Amino acid sequence: MENQNRNAALKAIFNQNRTIVAPGTYDALSAKLVEEAGFDIIYIGSYGTAASGYGFADVGLLSLDELVRHAKTVADAVKVPVIADAEGGFHDPANIWRTVHAFENAGVSAIHIEDHAGGKHTDLPQQLIPLEQMLAKLRAALDARRDPNFQIIARTDAIWATHDVDEAMRRVRAFSDLGVDMVFPTGADLETVQAIRKQQSRKVVVIETPDGPSFASSGTGDLVIHYGFCLYAATKGMAEALRRFQKGFRADDVNHLLEDVGTFESRFGYESFSNRTQKYAIREKSEID
Repeated sequence: MENQNRNAALKAIFNQNRTIVAPGTYDALSAKLVEEAGFDIIYIGSYGTAASGYGFADVGLLSLDELVRHAKTVADAVKVPVIADAEGGFHDPANIWRTVHAFENAGVSAIHIEDHAGGKHTDLPQQLIPLEQMLAKLRAALDARRDPNFQIIARTDAIWATHDVDEAMRRVRAFSDLGVDMVFPTGADLETVQAIRKQQSRKVVVIETPDGPSFASSGTGDLVIHYGFCLYAATKGMAEALRRFQKGFRADDVNHLLEDVGTFESRFGYESFSNRTQKYAIREKSEID
């Protein structure tokens, strides 16, 4: 029931017709911090999972089970809806039900499935899977979901991978006509996203980067994902603290960069553990008498 409630909550959030910003998380703790900061949605992608969980590049090394297991730790840590990266779906259409059910069982409320054929984040030649194959995957994913509020987001990398805006527009229209919940044209600029919103009726997901267009401030996208935000912030902060600490080995030199223990531990239930321990403690007979 909790998962269904979060799925319904995600749908209600997008029905508010406002731009939603989701800083990319990389683990359960970063997800808790995003929730604590007041964001409506948690996003966990393969980029953050590969880097934080395995020390890998995001080049297709992770399996379905590895992505789902990591997403579950994130969903278990928060109360707000979680959107997860399902890469290319991991299976042919006839078996993609396993991907959908795995993420549903993990407590995730939406997944995005992409048409990239491999080689992301590299200088290698980029390719897309044929549109008809992508549509078959998406149709199977829509049929497989057990809760209609669990959302299927269709991602095309036509602009990012091949710089083909016309092909991206063609694919987005086809995804929308098929009935997916949201479309996700990576690499699109403000003008292209505005055109996409006029030509089809689905919500639009976009990626915002430090050196890219500002979708959030312009209100152009429905969901704006900063996929590396928490990962980059944590890495920079830790690297700086460790550099200073290693240079002098004095905690006093870096204390201002560290969160105090009380604030940190307040997030994890130490006090409730103590209360449960006292509640269920076995008392000596003399105490009872």
